[in-house]
Formats: sequence, structure tokens, C-alpha cells
Amino acid sequence: MNPVALITGASRGIGRGIALALAELGWDLVVNFATHTAAAKQTASDCVAAAKTAAHTIRARICQADISLASDRRKLIDFTRHSFGRLDLLVNNAGIAPSARADLLDASEASFDRLIATNVKGPYFLTQLAARWMIEQVKTAAAASGSQHRASSIQYRPKIVTLSSISADTASTDRGDYCVSKAALSMLTPLFAARLAEHGINVYEIRPGIIATDMTGPVREQYDKLIAEGLTPIRRWGTPADVGKAVAAIAQDLLPFSTGGVINVDGGFYLRRL
Repeated sequence: MNPVALITGASRGIGRGIALALAELGWDLVVNFATHTAAAKQTASDCVAAAKTAAHTIRARICQADISLASDRRKLIDFTRHSFGRLDLLVNNAGIAPSARADLLDASEASFDRLIATNVKGPYFLTQLAARWMIEQVKTAAAASGSQHRASSIQYRPKIVTLSSISADTASTDRGDYCVSKAALSMLTPLFAARLAEHGINVYEIRPGIIATDMTGPVREQYDKLIAEGLTPIRRWGTPADVGKAVAAIAQDLLPFSTGGVINVDGGFYLRRL
């Protein structure tokens, strides 16, 4: 039986890169999307093909859900349970940017509320639902094995990964609402890591830098110049595949003694240099 990953916002960009990386490892996938049905179908199809190339047979199912809505979050978990009967990895990737960049002194409350609902409230309560189910599965696995040891010693070791952004600790005064939402999202990982460690569930934050996606397309020229001038020690754009490899390492349990921390996938942006 293949392990199962639920990836939010997986139809395009970073989410798609993560889905492809996990498909190549032989993971079954729930490809969540909010609006881009055709892109989600294409990602699912491409994941099946990528798995086949890597000598795996997987299933990839798409599920429309807006994670800012409680009913859709429940639908997403129920869909995963019905489709696969298990969940080994939750990847909180879905997120939105402001509809328009606005100076900090002019930004609207409506934009702030919209970003908080999707970028913070959605992942927070989706993780709550997923964690409850994961704990059920840990206990079931322990009972089936007859183990008298702690749940963390059981072979089933689910994980939770949340994608934040360098904007979590980098001020951009023309998109303050986005920065605040990502800073708040960053606290999700240490909170759930502390709460879930006793159940053997490790929790990670991946903090991408400047990644080539649809979201960064409009500022391509601006960041081309900054990267060329040395904004990041590694002088290139990041790719969804770069982020996918970081998630793949976690999925393979290559960081078993790590939880609650930040993994930077940003070309060294986070380094403070003189």
C-alpha cells in the first residue's frame, strides 16, 4: 500500500512541484485546488506518468476545496479518507497574494481579511482536522501491532509540512497584509510540533524564497535584477522542483529527529551578510 499525501493548492506552481516529487517516490496523492480544474487534472495526470517513469504505480485524485471555508476543509479530509483510507503527509501549500500591492498606509481591511482567511485560518484548522485523524491512525497502528511502547515507535509516522515564505520575516511595505499572514502562519509549525510530538507526528515549516511561479511572474524583471546584483548567494531563481525535493526528504523520513523548525529553500536569502 502506498503512503498518501494531501497537498493543498497543488494544481500549479510550488504545489505541483511537490506533487511531482512525491509521485516519483511512489506516493498516492490528493491534488487539491480551488478554481483551476484543468490544471489540477493535468497535474494529477503528470504525477501518474512521473511515477510510472520511476517504476511506481500510484493513484492521484483531484479535489476542489477552498481551505478558507470550514465546510470545504471537512470535505477535503473526508475525500482523502474515502479515496485512500489513510493520510501520511499533509502539505499546507495553498496561499494567496494580495489582489493588488498597496502601500502600508493605504491597504484595505478587506484585503487583510481575505489573506488571513486563506493563508492562516485555512491551514490552521485543516491541520487540526488532519492531526486528529493522524492520531487515530497512530493509535490503530499501535493496537494492531500489539505494541506497548509509545506511539512514536510505531512504523506509521505521519508528518505535516507547511509552506510559508521569506515574507514571514522580511518587511515588504507594499504588501503588509501578506507579510503579516505569513508571519502568523509560521507559528503554526512550533505549535503543532509541540502538541503532536507525543504521538510521533513531526511537523515542519518550509520557507521558500524567490520561486519562479505564476505568482512571481509579474515581478520577474525586478527580481532578475536583484538576483543578478547578489540578493541571494545562489544567484538564480528557485524552482518548484527545489521545494519539492525538500518535501521529498521529509516524506522519506530523512529528518526523524527534527520537528518544529524552519527549512529555508531560498538560495541563502536568510543569511545576514556584511
